[in-house]
Amino acid sequence: MRFSKLFIPTTKEAPKDAQIPSHIYLLRGGFIAQSGSGIYNFLPLGLRVLDKIIQIIDQELQKGGCLKTKLSVVTSLDLWNESGRTKRYGKELLRFKDRKSNEFVLGPTHEEAMVDLVRNRVKSYKHLPLNLYQIGTKFRDELRPRYGLLRTREFIMKDGYSFHEDAKDMQREFKHMQKLYSKIFTRLGIDFRVVDADSGAIGGSGSKEFMALSENGEDDILVCSKCSYGANIEAAKRKKLVEPMDEVSMNPGKFYTPNVSSIDEVCDFFKIHPYYTVKAVAKKAVYEDREEIVIFYIRGCDDLQETKALSACGALDFKDVDDSELLALGITPGSIPPGLINVKSYFDIEFKDQSNLICGANIKDYHYVGFSFKNRDFNYVDLATVRENDKCIECGSELSITKAIEAGHIFQLYETYSKPLNATFLDRNGKSKPFVMGTYGIGVSRIVAILVEQNHDEKGIIWDKNLAPFEIDIVISNIKDKDQVEFATTLHDNLEDQGVQVILDDRSERFGFKMKDFELIGFPYAVIVGKELSEGFVELVDRKTLTKTKIHKDKILQTIMDL
Repeated sequence: MRFSKLFIPTTKEAPKDAQIPSHIYLLRGGFIAQSGSGIYNFLPLGLRVLDKIIQIIDQELQKGGCLKTKLSVVTSLDLWNESGRTKRYGKELLRFKDRKSNEFVLGPTHEEAMVDLVRNRVKSYKHLPLNLYQIGTKFRDELRPRYGLLRTREFIMKDGYSFHEDAKDMQREFKHMQKLYSKIFTRLGIDFRVVDADSGAIGGSGSKEFMALSENGEDDILVCSKCSYGANIEAAKRKKLVEPMDEVSMNPGKFYTPNVSSIDEVCDFFKIHPYYTVKAVAKKAVYEDREEIVIFYIRGCDDLQETKALSACGALDFKDVDDSELLALGITPGSIPPGLINVKSYFDIEFKDQSNLICGANIKDYHYVGFSFKNRDFNYVDLATVRENDKCIECGSELSITKAIEAGHIFQLYETYSKPLNATFLDRNGKSKPFVMGTYGIGVSRIVAILVEQNHDEKGIIWDKNLAPFEIDIVISNIKDKDQVEFATTLHDNLEDQGVQVILDDRSERFGFKMKDFELIGFPYAVIVGKELSEGFVELVDRKTLTKTKIHKDKILQTIMDL
């Protein structure tokens, strides 16, 4: 392939809104071009990288027993209404009507469509398990697309769906897919961690994320310093907090606390650590058909993790609550007590069987001292935000926070979609049962950006040779020198005959300009055919280290093949 014949529109500058390395270098290197907000075209170089990523994903999945399919990017809105997910997905779901006024969506994900494909076609347990996947275009009408390929509206995704006769077999496949995904990301050369995650709009439970470590990641993940535990901050768990004081005793009863309402004021008044206080957080929970006030109780030293809170009460979103709304329910702001009977309430799991706590008394200027949770039948759930230096739930070592980018996500769906869509089969007893399902996604176009985030320097991208658009860049120093052109062309043709992916930079540009493009684009190696050719030598440049090695022209072909 000749550089002069290929469409590679490199630039010195990137658009002002490009802030992170992957966005900057993929635009400047001519890999992608923006056509709209959160919408990008893949140019020839970018497509070569994308195709190599897809090839690795296909190889591992098909070796692992997954079957490739191709579904339409357009899905009937009726299917989304049938699953009950239309309102839950909200405005990210792009809807439209055809000329006959039939309603459709551009698929952001294809659970409904794949269930529809399988229902009434797989009728017996004898045809299970079944794991179908596709790699194709998705569209989510993202409110604030940013960071190039990392947060877009249109993107390429691998989405897979498995169908099983029972939960045990689905869980087996889930573990199998976790291993397959780990193999895929390892082959792609991504530095990643597998972490516990929240299932979000997909639904189900027991999901795992594959997080690529990056200082420009949008997600915070907690990782253990000693064991393999990791979790997204939305789903992280910890060992129970240890009491910060040796002995604390309180005589139960109401206590006059004038002008005291916040946790800081309570702690200052009683000279107590916030560990011993109960913080009540009031939220207005938004459901598909209603809104209602919900109270969440956590320790005064903790913060409410809103994703955990949403999962606990099953709401779609939260709104803030005015004091007047609390007063209308007979609740005193600044002194909200546990045990309210007219409001749905949830309590952090660490409160169970705890005593010697200070909480609201539902009376202005009063708090209750010595409150005990023993023998109280409350809704105990995990609500607290896990923080750096909290203790690992697995081994008790300290947790640390690092930035990461979600590269893949797998879910245990159970009957989340098969039941409402009436997708059933006949089990071993001849009874009709809904499929038990799992779903498995990889952000394929996002991986292009992840690889750049993890492999670049101040000059540009550093591709691994297995994923680079070309492995070797032959740079002709002086295009007017016939000997240089003849040698470079012969070397190029010989390498192509050997199956090496090679590009010949035959442009009528300055040598320095060509080398800057080599560094920006990130080809693993460059062969410089320059003035030293007259003495029988060329130079081999390693992009990763930028070291140059002088090699005799008669040995350069074998040297490259040895690489």
